[in-house]
Amino acid sequence: MVRNKWVYKIKRTPEGQIDRYKARLMAKGFDQQYGIDYFETFSPVIKPSTIRVVLSLAVAFNWPIKQLDVSNAFLHGFLDEEVYMEQPQGFIDESRPEYICRLHKSLYGLKQAPRAWFQRFSTHLLDIGFQESSVDHSLFTLQQAKSKLFVLVYVDDIIITGTQDSEIEDFIKQL
Repeated sequence: MVRNKWVYKIKRTPEGQIDRYKARLMAKGFDQQYGIDYFETFSPVIKPSTIRVVLSLAVAFNWPIKQLDVSNAFLHGFLDEEVYMEQPQGFIDESRPEYICRLHKSLYGLKQAPRAWFQRFSTHLLDIGFQESSVDHSLFTLQQAKSKLFVLVYVDDIIITGTQDSEIEDFIKQL
């Protein structure tokens, strides 16, 4: 069983004023046991040479470049393993305090969280027609009749470039 903790953060404006308060439930991934709660933890990251080549193409051909940061990315991944976690502080069922929670989706702090997120995102890209590079698994390309799209994924950051700005905007809306 995985324990958890709440992590609190104050987000401030550039002037130093309090913008908002954040609370995030984090799994204590160090409680996990290989072969029981997780099997694989690998999540590919972009090779520096791939970034240089794709950005060089964008500059040489004057293609638009967009950068995205996926909010709460690790919460979007599905778990392949059975992972059980204690009830979070403040949300303990008074009538069943001994119960534990089975997680169906990923949570920050789990060892497999980055991999689960990447697996879900890359599966979506493949489903809509992108091809994964055999040389760098963080590069996805979409070749259409009159346009090309390049998507680079680095954890929860995404760089998109391609021949048509409208295709990039449509893709971002679809995401």
